[in-house]
This record gives sequence, structure tokens and C-alpha cells, in this order.
Amino acid sequence: MHVSFAAARPDRAALLVLPVEKGGMDRIPAGILDDATLMLAHGAAAAARFEGEAGGIVELFTPAADGVGRLVLLGVGAGGEGDYERAGGALAARYLTSGVTAIAVDFASLGGEPGSRAVARFAAAAAQRSWRFDIYRTRLADRQKPTLESLALVNAPANAQDEWHEQLAVTGGLELTRTLVAEPPNVIYPESFVERCRHLADLGVEIIVLERADMEKLGMGALLGVAQGSVREGRILAMRWNGKGAGDVDVALVGKGVTFDTGGISIKPAAGMEDMKWDMGGAGAVAGAMKALALRKAKANVVGVCGLVENMPDGNAQRPGDVVTSMSGQTIEIINTDAEGRLVLSDALTWTQATFKPKTVVDLATLTGAMIISLGSEHGGLFANDDGLAEELLSAGRATGDHLWRFPLGDAYNKLIDSAIADVKNAGPRGAGSITAAQFLQRFIEPGVRWAHLDIAGMVWADKPGATFDKGATGFGVRLLDRFVRDNFEG
Repeated sequence: MHVSFAAARPDRAALLVLPVEKGGMDRIPAGILDDATLMLAHGAAAAARFEGEAGGIVELFTPAADGVGRLVLLGVGAGGEGDYERAGGALAARYLTSGVTAIAVDFASLGGEPGSRAVARFAAAAAQRSWRFDIYRTRLADRQKPTLESLALVNAPANAQDEWHEQLAVTGGLELTRTLVAEPPNVIYPESFVERCRHLADLGVEIIVLERADMEKLGMGALLGVAQGSVREGRILAMRWNGKGAGDVDVALVGKGVTFDTGGISIKPAAGMEDMKWDMGGAGAVAGAMKALALRKAKANVVGVCGLVENMPDGNAQRPGDVVTSMSGQTIEIINTDAEGRLVLSDALTWTQATFKPKTVVDLATLTGAMIISLGSEHGGLFANDDGLAEELLSAGRATGDHLWRFPLGDAYNKLIDSAIADVKNAGPRGAGSITAAQFLQRFIEPGVRWAHLDIAGMVWADKPGATFDKGATGFGVRLLDRFVRDNFEG
């Protein structure tokens, strides 16, 4: 959907939208509508019990010179960024397949100038909510096909357009992440994931790829152990953005990329296994965040690393009871082959620290079903070895709507993954499953490195629509990481 800014309403707009703050019907300035239409709007609002709540919509039909016109009252709540985001998403959801092709939103109806960032979030939500994944649908009825093509923002604040360009970059990153997550596992696997990200080189991102032979030389026995059951070989993908030019890496983002997870020999139940195509949601978020940073030319040096494997149960697959040696030299007893993401991340984290020497590392992973039991799909789990870093991520989550909730780390939990025959085992008891997974990862973090682990198992795929997404891939993590970098690593 094309978003534009205008000083006056377009001559022809199929739909005119007037934003209304909560309790703001009486504040619509004179001249926005003629007296008869204004009276009709007040009557329609009263009949619908519309009070300007964020995302509320009242549609009415009015006389027009060429027949009948359509007018929409759109609630923007108290006027905060989150309210505007809900409003923009609700507008797109309502009219995406309605037959309407063009919408004009006139902010003069508010009687005062809205915040420029709020308006940009409004436009971004509309664009993000309009994203569809229909490439495998061959029999869509016309009524199901998207028709909305353009959104014109009229009488918006002067600098809202600059803010929109920033949001447009994030939207581009979200679209990459959602596409990677939504694609079926016969299309997205380690090698093809890498190929889907190569276009980032055109934006100035340096692409580095490790293949099996490279990882064997480095001693990545943990990652390779997961990959050995599949005919699809594993990969490490690194994407480096030097927004400050030459210099140290400010932050490394590391993503779990299990492109399909059967559970391996510890095989998952058949019901719902098709969902495991999105077990690479952490890597998808890292790729999308790197695209967003490059598109908006972020003034930070950031590296994104994805550990990519497919976890399959063939005759060569690793077994419960095996012991593997990670790149760090630590030995790992395999208790459960379905606790594979932490194995992939252990080698990816070790290689990232050895290669790029970041002072801050954030990893993202759809790591544990226990996190979904704990938080559902409302928050991602946050673990950190540094209180300042934890607050930076929590703040970014509050600002963007990618919410996080902090969990504890501690020696009492660490003891639960001590192995009788190796340095560590890859799974502990049933209790505190998300915490012991984080404790496992912490063993691969070098002294002095600020580290956070985000368990986003409940967040990358949605069974119901949200403000900025429909059912399916959400793109969770892209907005969060972009804001985290903006607020903490750009001057």
C-alpha cells in the first residue's frame, strides 16, 4: 500500500476518514464538514455509541454530487502513539478487501496538531496490517483479494513525513521477517534462508556465510550435531552493518534459525507439528532488524548472526545420550534432541564473540514451550546478566509494543543442568524449563559481555489478528531491536 502526505484532500478519494479523539466529537472544527453532514455524523456516532475509542469505526453514507459519498469516523483514543497505531491498523483491516482502493485521512478534524511520531505510527500500522501472504493461494474469490492501494495523510504535522520514512524502513524489515516465517519448510531451509537475505548486500550489509566444512574446522559440534539428521546442511549467516564506518561492533544480534523442528529422535507429537516451520522466528527477526537498520541507514555498527539448521530424525540423527563438543570446548550431554535450539545458539554465540568482539549480545529464539505456558502470546521472556541492558530492552518493548517480561537467572537453576558425564546437559527437569534453557546459554557468554536472551516462542506466530498483523507471522522483534539500537547505540 502506497502512503503519501498532502496539504489538502485529494480531488478523488473513495473514502474520507476523520480521526476523532476520545470525547472529541464536539471538537471537530467548523468547515471540516457542511452543517448537514456534521449533524449526520453526530447522529451516527451517538447511534453507534462511538466515543472516539482507539480503533473504533463509524461509517456513514452522505449525499454527493456524483451519487453517494462515504465518511468514516475513526477513533484515536487519548492520542498516544499506541492509540494511533491501533487506529491505523483497524482502518486497514476494515477496508483492505472492501473494494475501496483509496483512503484520505484528514487530521484537521482533531482541531489541533497531532504528534508527528504518532501519525507516522498510524501510517506504519496501516501498511503493516495490510501485509498478506497469498502467494500459494490460487483460488481466492474476488471478495477476498486486497483492493486498498493508497493512503493519503492530509494536514499531518510538517515533520511526520520524516518520521514515516523511518517507520517505512522498519516496515520493510517486518515484511522480510514475516515472509521468512510464513514460507513453508520445503521452501525455507538453511541454504535458501541465506539466499533470501543476500539482497541486503545491495543496501550495504556485508554478508558472511559459513558452510559445514567451515563449521567443522571451527569445532561447532553442537550446531552440527543438530543438523546431522537432515539432508539440508546447516549454515551460519552473518550480516554486518557498519553505520558508523570502521570501528568496533556496538551490538551483536544472534538468532535461532531452526527452519523446521521435528524434535529429532525425541520426536514431537504429530498434531500441530506443521507449526514448527516458524522455529526460525528468532533468526527471522534478526534478518528483518538488519534490513530495517540498513534501510534507514542507522548510525550504529551492528552484526546479526543466524544459526540455521533443520532438525530431522533420520538414521544419522544424534541420539539422547550422545555427548558433543561445542566450539567453546565445553562438552554437552544430549538429554533431549528436541532441546536443540540452545545447541545451535551455543556455537553461534561463541563464534559471534570470537569473531566480532561485541560488548553487548542479544539473542532471540523460539526456545521453549514453557515460555508459552508462562506468558502466552502477550510478552516475550527476557533474561539478562546486566540490569541496565534489561531495562534498555524493556523500554524498547514498551515503546514499540513488542512487550517483554523479565525472568530470573541464578546458580540454583544452573545446578539443574549439571551433567554427570559432561560439562553440561542440554535439558533439565520439567520445572523452570525456560530458565534452565537461559542458564545453558549463559555458560557460553564470555566474561565482561553484556548479554540478554529473548525467548519469543509465543510471539512470532498469532492465532488471532493484532493491531499491526493478521493471523500468522507477526514479525515480533524487528521493531523492538530497531528501537533498542536507535535509543542506545546511535549518537
